[in-house]
Amino acid sequence: MAGWDGDALAGSMEQAQERQQEAAEARLMRSDMTSAEDRQRKGQEESVRLSRARLTDQLGRATNPSHRTMLERALNSLGPDPTPDTAIEPPAQD
Repeated sequence: MAGWDGDALAGSMEQAQERQQEAAEARLMRSDMTSAEDRQRKGQEESVRLSRARLTDQLGRATNPSHRTMLERALNSLGPDPTPDTAIEPPAQD
């Protein structure tokens, strides 16, 4: 007869399928560890961080006093900076 055993082949196929299922469940468990609320909160924090960086950059380049005032108000509306050591000093007036 041929050199293969149908029962052994079926068993190894079943084991391979079980390993794939276990790997899929492990991936699902890792992705479920971060809840929807955590992802939303982190997204909001990243948005505020990027807005703060953009406004800080614009403030560093602004020369018009009313534009500077508007940028400072926008920056203050974002709330307290979680990293206070990155405060922007206004440029010296000549």
